[in-house]
This record gives sequence, C-alpha cells and structure tokens, in this order.
Amino acid sequence: MSATLPTTRSWRLLVFVLLAVAGLFYVKWLPYYGRAFVAANQHSIGHSILMGDAASAPAPSWNAALGYALAYGKAIWQAMLLGLLLGSGIQALLPVDWVQRMLGQRHFGSVLAGGLLAVPGMMCTCCAAPVVVGLREHRASPGAAVAFWLGNTVLNPATLVFTGFVLGWHWTALRLLLGIPMVFGLGYVANRMAGPGEPAAPVAWSPTAAEPRSPAEVGRRWARIFGRMTLRLIPEYIVIVLLLGAVRAWMFPHVSPAMGDQWFWIVALALAGMLFVIPTAGEVPIVQAMLALGLGGGPAAALLLTLPPVSLPSLAMLGRSFPWRMLVVIAFAVVGFGILGGALAVLLGLH
Repeated sequence: MSATLPTTRSWRLLVFVLLAVAGLFYVKWLPYYGRAFVAANQHSIGHSILMGDAASAPAPSWNAALGYALAYGKAIWQAMLLGLLLGSGIQALLPVDWVQRMLGQRHFGSVLAGGLLAVPGMMCTCCAAPVVVGLREHRASPGAAVAFWLGNTVLNPATLVFTGFVLGWHWTALRLLLGIPMVFGLGYVANRMAGPGEPAAPVAWSPTAAEPRSPAEVGRRWARIFGRMTLRLIPEYIVIVLLLGAVRAWMFPHVSPAMGDQWFWIVALALAGMLFVIPTAGEVPIVQAMLALGLGGGPAAALLLTLPPVSLPSLAMLGRSFPWRMLVVIAFAVVGFGILGGALAVLLGLH
C-alpha cells in the first residue's frame, strides 16, 4: 500500500534538508571556517585567479582559455554539482505549493525571504544558478529568485569576513552598504517588472498532477530532472567560461599606478567585473593584487561589487527562467552599483 501524501512529503523534505545541510557543510561551511583563520593570520586567501602574480592577464590564446577554465573548474566543481543536485531536488522533492507559499508572492516579504535563504548558501553566481532555476520552475516569484541569486555572493558571510581580514573592514562596510540594497532592491525591481498577468514561472509539471510517493518514483523523477538540467546548463556554461578565460587580458588591462582613480577605469572595470566569472570569494585576492600594483580605490571598489553577483555564464544559464529584459536590467544595475561604489571609495579615500 502506497504511503499517504503527508508522510511522503515529510520524508522528501527530510531528504532535501539533509542534502542541503550535509552538502553545504562539506563544500562551503567547513572549508571557509578554516580559510577564515588563514585570512586572519596571513591577510591573504591565495593568489589572484585572474592573473596570478603578474601585472596583467595572459594574452588571448587557447592556453589562456584552457588554463583559466581548469583553475576555475577545480575551484567550483563540487559547488556546481551541489547546485545541480539542489536545483533538481527542489523540483523532485518539494511540492510546488510549499515553494509558492514561501517565495511565490509578489510582495517584498518574498524578496526578503529569498535573500535571507541565500545567506547560508555562499555559492558563486553560476553554482547558485541551478538552484534559482529549480525555484523558478516551482513558481518562486522573480523577486525572490533574484534576491536568492544575488544574495549568495553579495551577502556571503565568509567572503565578508575574508574581505575584512585581507583588504580591511572599511571595504567590508562599503560592500554591505551597497550590497544590501543591491540584493533586496533588485529583487523588488524584478517583481515590479513582472506584470500581474505574467505567469510566475514555466513549471515542469502541473501542481495538480499526482506527486511521486514511493522512493523509486522520486528517484526516477530526480534523476530525469538532474540529467535534463545538466545537459541544458553545463555545455553553454563551459563554452562561455573558456571564452572569458581566453579574452580576460582584453577585459582587464595591465595594472599600474597610472590608472589611479580615473572615471574611465571605474566604469570599464565595473562593466568587466559584471561580465567575468570567478569562484566564490575570488574577488578578494583579485582586488588585493590590483591594489598592490597601484590600482586606485575607485576601480578596486567597482570590481569588489561587480565581480561576484552576476556573470555572463550565469546570465546565460538563467535565460529561460527570467525574461531577458529583466536580466539585462539586473546586469546593468549591478554595473551601476559598481560605479557608485567606486565614487564612494574615491570620496572616502579608500585604498
């Protein structure tokens, strides 16, 4: 005799919670706990993935593309696998009405919930993208999903701690000052851009359809969704990472004291930071290396604010989950926050 629906939902929820807690503990919480002590003692968390110890990134080439993709992949593959498992697990394990009740409304409360749920995730923008896809498939509102997506990086408590120990706590304060309105403000904007008549999300199955009850049914659904999500997201992701790795010397020029706090470089690096892709907390050693080479506080602040939240690969991964006009607005709003951060850094004399 099949299990009753409430019982089935209970063990499915338990499986999802165990996966999330165990996965995040192994991939994020435990490693970052140890790295915090390294940051406190050494005032560094490693070399810049963008250019190493050099003053500029390597010239565009296949080797530059492959070298960056391998370094980046080594840093994020576990988190990406966890993101795919959680994104598909949302659809296989959690009922649509649960997600819709918590995150599906178009008011600010769902935006706030989405941003707060992101805090323990601490994923990079691309690794959070499969989870966002799962949330949207289960009718999370655009604003809640956007707040969750941006909050994983911008409100990452580990990165905020690393920033304080490595760059100085004034940099952490600047990031929080602009990061909080970025996460929740852009979530609110996303909900406003989605008109009242617009469907909440393209769901994979109707909420009125029979839910899977046996472990075998759940396993088959989970495997099917995981496979479909992987085939849909990962190939384009790999191609764009290779492309960005190859041309990063064009996006991030040779760093020297002559760049200073010029407005051109604040704007240019804000735009480059929004497009480029880095692993979690990768912006901290990148900014540290550039400051050591003489980069001004304004361009450095622009990078600190725009490198983590979005990237060209994550935008592409979410192209079917949000209207493209919404993604474009979010991307350029992040650039705007970067420019504002650069202006504040210059005004306050940060370095």
